[in-house]
Amino acid sequence: MTRLKGRTAIITGASREGGIGAAICRAFAQEGANIFFTHLYDYEQLHYPNSADLHWPDKFADELRQLNVQVAHMSVDLAASGAAMHLLETARQTIGLPTILINNATYSVDTDFRQMNEAIIDAHCAVNIRGTFMLSAEFARMLEAEQRAHSTLFEGRIINFTSGQGKGPMPGNLAYAATKGAISVFTESLAAELATLHITVNAIDPGPTDTGWMSDDVKQALLPQFPMGRIGTPDDAARLATFLASEDSQWITGQIIHSRGGF
Repeated sequence: MTRLKGRTAIITGASREGGIGAAICRAFAQEGANIFFTHLYDYEQLHYPNSADLHWPDKFADELRQLNVQVAHMSVDLAASGAAMHLLETARQTIGLPTILINNATYSVDTDFRQMNEAIIDAHCAVNIRGTFMLSAEFARMLEAEQRAHSTLFEGRIINFTSGQGKGPMPGNLAYAATKGAISVFTESLAAELATLHITVNAIDPGPTDTGWMSDDVKQALLPQFPMGRIGTPDDAARLATFLASEDSQWITGQIIHSRGGF
């Protein structure tokens, strides 16, 4: 399992044990990639109070190092001005030039038209839109500069996460659905711009995934809608991300992949 050996990957939003970000970190490390992951305890404490653990990132990093790869991490709020460049430079200085970027971090608060206000809209846009856009752009500029400086091709991978908002309405999640829709459009257009640099840009829609937010009632309601007989897991998303980060996917770009088990 060495498809990513020697590569350095940034995975945002890896803040807790059962999340998609953690699953991607494990899958990439198992394939030989060096890992730089980000986390934000305040967000986890607010949305997942039962599983939030201030010390989990250090313990998780130690777990990944057992796979004989370099690992580093940092707490970062992608809504903060200059966060993207600071993150990229920190990753580069600690474990080397990143050539894989996983934009997994997201902001989500259930919001219908009665609850919608400026603060809620701004919070979603700051992380889901501005954070993803700027991190992707700064990542691409960094690789372009390296290519020019060394006259060497540094193939890159950008993998974003969407939520199937194009498959149908998502009432009660207006701000979230709208900002995730922007990521889909951004993915398709950025892929065309970066193709000449051999940087692929794709997005994954993992469908409803059991990352710890589902109650038993939610699971019972969702399960009949999965013809394969089970609900999606973080490992399902991680396997697809691993493929898209590997050389096997070099001819795939600008795609929104709905990996939902038939949901």
